[in-house]
Amino acid sequence: MTQLLELGVLGGLLALDATAVGQFMVSRPLVAGVLTGWIVGDPLLGMEIGAILELYLLVSFPTGGARFPEGSTATVVAVGSSVATGGAGAVPLAIALGLLWGQVGGFSITVQRRINGRIVTEEPGTTATARHLGAIGLDFLRGTALSVTGIVLGRTLLPPLARGWPLDGAASAGLLLAGGAVSAGILLRSLGGFRQRRILLVLGIALGIVGARFL
Repeated sequence: MTQLLELGVLGGLLALDATAVGQFMVSRPLVAGVLTGWIVGDPLLGMEIGAILELYLLVSFPTGGARFPEGSTATVVAVGSSVATGGAGAVPLAIALGLLWGQVGGFSITVQRRINGRIVTEEPGTTATARHLGAIGLDFLRGTALSVTGIVLGRTLLPPLARGWPLDGAASAGLLLAGGAVSAGILLRSLGGFRQRRILLVLGIALGIVGARFL
């Protein structure tokens, strides 16, 4: 119960970083994964899941009023659920749950924006600071509730699903790699395509390979 509460608080704080407060980038899946992994006692697993979700969610640009997946709570839920799941299907199923929960988080952000529109409406006797703090508090509660609910759901559903997972470790890794390649292709196309960005793409792949050898 204590760990679940800690993960809920982390999810709430990361939700604040995404938009309402700071935007210090600690809510990015890679960073959020390491922080969540540290709480559950497996930071390397958290980094692995966070890196995969980072790649999958890079195609979503949180600009303007568009709805986009919320990567912070998605990562907290994925990592928090995976530690209770064993076998080759643990990470793929956790990633799938994280992607699904990211969409739920995106929907909740849209709902909160509508609520914020009512909160910031000037009312007699209410200062702008109080209304602002109220909106921030609501965002924290949203992130906390989403994280706790998702982790409880994941720790309940993923273990039985993992026992029936049909792929071994290598095939599971290949499945995740294929999904990441699709996401990278979409991102490359949105940035102008291979012809315009081929030098940066090749340089990025080379640096990634070199960096991986030192990890």
